[in-house]
Amino acid sequence: MATYKEISGTNVEVLASDPTNPVEGQVWYNSTTGALKGASVSTTGSWSTGGNVNTVRYDAGGAGTQTAALYVGGNGGAAAPGAQSLNELYNGTSWTESNDISTARWEVEATGTQTSSLIAGGRTPAPPLVGVVESWNGTSWTETTDLVTAKKQGSMVGLSNSSSLYFGGATGDPATANLTTQTESWNGTSWTEVNDLNTARLGLAGAGTQTLALAFSGAIATGQTAVTEEWNGTSWTEVNDLNTARTSGVGFGTDYTTALMAGGLIGPPYVRLANTEEWNGTSWTETTDLTTGRSSFQGTGTNTAGAVFSGESSTGLISATEEWNGAGAAITKTFTTS
Repeated sequence: MATYKEISGTNVEVLASDPTNPVEGQVWYNSTTGALKGASVSTTGSWSTGGNVNTVRYDAGGAGTQTAALYVGGNGGAAAPGAQSLNELYNGTSWTESNDISTARWEVEATGTQTSSLIAGGRTPAPPLVGVVESWNGTSWTETTDLVTAKKQGSMVGLSNSSSLYFGGATGDPATANLTTQTESWNGTSWTEVNDLNTARLGLAGAGTQTLALAFSGAIATGQTAVTEEWNGTSWTEVNDLNTARTSGVGFGTDYTTALMAGGLIGPPYVRLANTEEWNGTSWTETTDLTTGRSSFQGTGTNTAGAVFSGESSTGLISATEEWNGAGAAITKTFTTS
């Protein structure tokens, strides 16, 4: 029988931990777990278990990538009621508490990377809504120029703390009477009102960048919506709807040609969904469900490598992180030996 070296030309690597970005066909022995492992390419997307956040929350902000994420603000529910200033960083395995934001709040939006991100708007105990914006440089938060209009539960996309787009949400209470179509663009110094969304809503999800974005789902006065809109840097255009209307779910993706929508809330009677849908630039297709249905959670990444974390399940707040590996992504498999 031929050996692995004779077949592949190399020996099986001995590593203390699994490689961060394995390539298809790579084989290694994990000396820490005592397991023989290899990498293959997925043909369908799937969710797997990640590390739990330290402090459960809902309606917080999230930014970054699957292996370098940020989770900030939120409301701790019964365990830690009210607005939170907490900031946690994820390395693909575990969460670590880092420097807090200056203004504790929930129903907030965040975008960017783990080393360059922005948090904007939200709800505080008093006054109810704020336009406060803070910038993160990888070490600390600095307050910067406020949003033009204080608001909550919109959506924000962008590549860094110097380039982002905030759209939708509510400008007062009751929320459904104060829905907004307003879109604001951030250039690193100031916010500028640009062309509005076609459909006013809050609790919507988004994906993309300041110049190429997608807005989808959300709550309207009569319930939940499946409406999807594309942003080309100048205006919004309505395109094909989601398969399932919902609010308070999570969206992420690189631009308006590739995106993922996960979870959310429908009702009444209210049900927290595990449904996941993928956008190919033209239409939405249902794909593998989350392990746990949830709403008012956060997530970040791309349609091939993302993560979602914390939020509300049907039994209460949860700390669980789930990682998404889409079709074509490298996945690690453990081999059984005898």
